[in-house]
Amino acid sequence: MAKNLLIVESPAKAKTIEGYLGKDFLVKSSYGHIRDLIKGDMGIDISNNFAQTYEVPSDKKQVVAELKKLAKEAEMVWLASDEDREGEAISWHLFETLGLKEAKTKRIVFHEITKPAILKAIETPRTIDYNLVHAQQARRVLDRLVGFELSPVLWKKIKPSLSAGRVQSVAVRLIVDREREVNKFNASAAFKITAQFSTGNGKEIVRAELPQRFEKEAEAEQFLNDCLSAGFSVDSLETRPAKRNPAAPFTTSTLQQEASRKLGYSVSRTMQIAQRLYESGRITYMRTDSVNLSETALQAAASEIKSAYGDKYHHLRVYKTKSAGAQEAHEAIRPTYFNHHTVPGDSSEQRLYELIWKRAIASQMSEALFEKTTAQIGISTRKENLIAEGEVLKFDGFLKVYLESSDDEDVEDSEGNSMLPPLVRGQELTLKEMNATERFSRPPARYTEASLVKKLEELGIGRPSTYAPTISTIQNRGYVVKEDRDGRQRSFSSIVLNNGSVKKQIKTEITGAEKGKLFPTDIGEVVNDFLVEHFKGIVDFNFTANVEKEFDEIAQGLQEWTKMLHSFYTPFHIEVETTLETADRANGERLLGVDPVSGKNVYAKVGKFGPLVQIGQNDDEEKPRYASLSKSQSVATVTLESALEQFKLPFQLEDYEGKEVSVGVGRFGPYVKWGDAYISVPKNEDPLSIDRDRAIEIIGEKITADAPVAHYQELPVTKGKGRFGPFIKWNDLFINVPKAYNFDNLKQSDIEELIGKKLEKEANRFIQQWAEEKIAIENGRWGPFIRFGKDMLKLRKNPATNDKYTQEELEVISLDEVKKLIVEQVPNAFEPKTKKAAAKKTGTTVKKAATKAPAKKKAVAKK
Repeated sequence: MAKNLLIVESPAKAKTIEGYLGKDFLVKSSYGHIRDLIKGDMGIDISNNFAQTYEVPSDKKQVVAELKKLAKEAEMVWLASDEDREGEAISWHLFETLGLKEAKTKRIVFHEITKPAILKAIETPRTIDYNLVHAQQARRVLDRLVGFELSPVLWKKIKPSLSAGRVQSVAVRLIVDREREVNKFNASAAFKITAQFSTGNGKEIVRAELPQRFEKEAEAEQFLNDCLSAGFSVDSLETRPAKRNPAAPFTTSTLQQEASRKLGYSVSRTMQIAQRLYESGRITYMRTDSVNLSETALQAAASEIKSAYGDKYHHLRVYKTKSAGAQEAHEAIRPTYFNHHTVPGDSSEQRLYELIWKRAIASQMSEALFEKTTAQIGISTRKENLIAEGEVLKFDGFLKVYLESSDDEDVEDSEGNSMLPPLVRGQELTLKEMNATERFSRPPARYTEASLVKKLEELGIGRPSTYAPTISTIQNRGYVVKEDRDGRQRSFSSIVLNNGSVKKQIKTEITGAEKGKLFPTDIGEVVNDFLVEHFKGIVDFNFTANVEKEFDEIAQGLQEWTKMLHSFYTPFHIEVETTLETADRANGERLLGVDPVSGKNVYAKVGKFGPLVQIGQNDDEEKPRYASLSKSQSVATVTLESALEQFKLPFQLEDYEGKEVSVGVGRFGPYVKWGDAYISVPKNEDPLSIDRDRAIEIIGEKITADAPVAHYQELPVTKGKGRFGPFIKWNDLFINVPKAYNFDNLKQSDIEELIGKKLEKEANRFIQQWAEEKIAIENGRWGPFIRFGKDMLKLRKNPATNDKYTQEELEVISLDEVKKLIVEQVPNAFEPKTKKAAAKKTGTTVKKAATKAPAKKKAVAKK
């Protein structure tokens, strides 16, 4: 048995480190956190100074048992989790759960997994840093308090199953605010003047631009007319040196931004790949807000630059971290070995590694040197001058390796910094062509994942370890979507002067197209507005940034963590109680106008199943009519006209093959109904545009897709792709097809194996079932649970034993006992449902417009 047990949090990290240490060390993984706050209850005793109750999840009990056994047998236990607050907390949880003794426990940290770094850490152990542990605990407890107290408010005041988090709510607010800025933006037009000149020497071209723009088309046209007979010459010529410096090596934030711009990776994907590179010993620790490089790294970079590019390309640079709370790690993200220009692994790992290598090596290279030339071109008939600029690269320096990208969308499309041909002052130029083009101001750019990380960092909200989970969470909760959106066509004027005449043209362009941008959903906007109205602190940028600073102070031992929690929780809890008592229900309702047919008010709002339009009010004698909004519409921007279009659905088309055909919109989107079959309409297709021919096409595509691909026990097997990925269907069973199978070319043996596994799983699914009551006790992934209708409810401890129910106990538990367990979690589960009286609207009815009713859609005669 090895004398030393070294525990890390990941098996990949364990495997790498094991290769560096001798037979005296056994390296094991804890597979992340081994315990957490108990689930189902808050797990925090607020009255007892925020004392926490932790539990070891069922899936970690075997890991803990093995580590306990090995720790008892070892002479020394080394806790080697990551060096940030989360890693320190993992070490503390290991110390507490495994029952370790201080005399037999050492804590080591390192920011790169190399043999020298590991051996150096072994030589310089320390104890657990409880300041870091308390900072992590403070964050965990505060976020649990916010989630547990705020979420029930959202369930009661907006809709069930909603949740809210502290940092996530601020991120959603940023996206909502930006969307509203974009929607309110009114573009202003101005005319940009550009010209191309010939020097008379072969194909030499000089491109120039007028610095100012004309707001009126007539002014731009007059300028071109004045230039018809004008002479053009170089009035002045200025040449000056310029230089460009490299960017600092990567922090977590800048790596996420640049990987998004250059490689198209999402923030979470970047972190997953970086984690693999770190654990395999390729790069330093990837959660850091430091731009510092160690002395060893500086020497290694210098050696590689001089070897690969020459001495003149090296320039020692020491970067200072701007963030005052940079406590996550002590060095920037860099390669562990600068002489490794690439690494083995999959293409995503290689691409990200090369990006990190280039950025780190470029940070220690010489500046790039340019010669910039600016020529002012005089016009004999006007007082303005045209400006021509160009630059020549004199020494590439760091540009030999790397150039940082930008998020800036405001830069006009241009030829860039082109080279100018040789010019002299007073030189005559010949005009080839001049353009006055109508250009429009742009709204603020919507956030990408990368630019949102940048904004959060600028505001001091979140830390390196929180950016990726924050962005994933707001998308998973349905408050934000990341998607591409088509632009719309826009006309613009273009005036051209060439061949001695001025001509006007109307051209078109696509504007407003978006790729990979973050958009708020309707429910995201409703939740945001509710929080802004009732919980200003939670969504206030400065307040949230100050909370982060307090976490930093706790980590540095400058503040007592429970005192900080008391100062936050007391006013927050009062806000929760006040809101529950006084706040009205929120649904984002907007009065759009009046239906010209019925004369009733038309509203857009968020309902139980999503955004909808309502004609009439709940207190009217006649029930209101409802229609779902399409995916391209939103409560905030839908117009009366487009909202009323939704009431044309469903509509009937001519029968096909003896079955009725109709088009409508349901809970899961637009569909074509053929007989009893509902067929989803392809994404981004407007259901109102579907005629009989198109409906038949959609039906045909479905018939082809549903054709049996095989048979099993004489029953057909079909396949398809649903919300949760590819599946096969057999005997009314839907069976997910894992990535290990080739879905496009499933063999008979694959199908038999998949169905066999599913049948085996179904046989073991139910412990007990009461079908008439829609109640069952089922085996789940994380243990047994109660199925009540569509709800999945937790099994509390058995009151008789004060421990979890055993399999044998669940097999004999009575229905009445199960119902009691259900009522504990759903108090009114078995009470008779009574229809709630609708609240009377106080809004004033908009006066009916004297508009002629639109003609009804002509019904298609049935054959």
